Amino acid sequence: MKNRSLLSINDFSLDEQLKILTLAAEFEKNPTQKILEGFVVATLFFEPSTRTKLSFENAASRLGAKVIGFSSLATSSVTKGESLKDTILTVSNYADIIVIRHPNDGSARFAAEISPIPVINAGDGANQHPTQTLLDMYSILKTQGRLDNLNITFVGDLKYGRTVHSLTIALTQFNTTFHLVSPVELKLPSYVKRHIKEKQLSYFQYTDLLDGIPQADIIYMTRIQRERFSDPIEYEKVKNAYNLNNSMLINTKENMRILHPLPRVNEIALDVDNNPKAYYFQQALNGVFVRQALLAAILGVK
Repeated sequence: MKNRSLLSINDFSLDEQLKILTLAAEFEKNPTQKILEGFVVATLFFEPSTRTKLSFENAASRLGAKVIGFSSLATSSVTKGESLKDTILTVSNYADIIVIRHPNDGSARFAAEISPIPVINAGDGANQHPTQTLLDMYSILKTQGRLDNLNITFVGDLKYGRTVHSLTIALTQFNTTFHLVSPVELKLPSYVKRHIKEKQLSYFQYTDLLDGIPQADIIYMTRIQRERFSDPIEYEKVKNAYNLNNSMLINTKENMRILHPLPRVNEIALDVDNNPKAYYFQQALNGVFVRQALLAAILGVK
């Protein structure tokens, strides 16, 4: 994986993905190791982020690397008209690896094509979010003890949810059964369903949240993303489509855990937070260990 870019989960083989999860477990046991001293990590975030940006910066800092970059368009030269190409070529002079989040689909791949240093996609529009996928896989493995033969229920914005797209594609490598809960307007895209069909796996689609809960080993909640809608009226129709509350969890499987890439709005009630089946804040912490593993592997120190 040394000097390789990560733009889609498919850029790494299954063996490489599992190696990252193994490395993440090692970093969880010992998160502070100064093995990246002398390296510089550039975090270029063209749209807002809390968990992804801070966890990458935390991961880099704990490993001894320096972090440079910006956290919004307003603090970059894009406001002066600079192109993405010029930004990438300039920053690549200052860093050893670039972590990029951008609102346009395909932007990370474009950055990697012109960059002389590795690029990690931290989310490109509604397309892919491979590092979130790896931390989700790590969270599933930790809570279930396996990645095979699980029932995964995805809830909410399955059309624009890049975390759902990437994770679904990754989980087709295992014998996963998918339960897809969404408004009709926000169904999982056909190209993602094609991955499921090609692996001869099963998926079921529902509009009622209660239909997707009883069989679930993992309930993966997502928010309805206002920023992905060009028409505010369409957003208003679906914004409060689902709300998971404690009363819905009474007869769920003992091993079931609730994940969410965060931020949440109102799709998970606050009364769920103290339920032992809620795992989304630990999931966010897992992002540090997985991103430590990625930085160490791509920069060639692990």
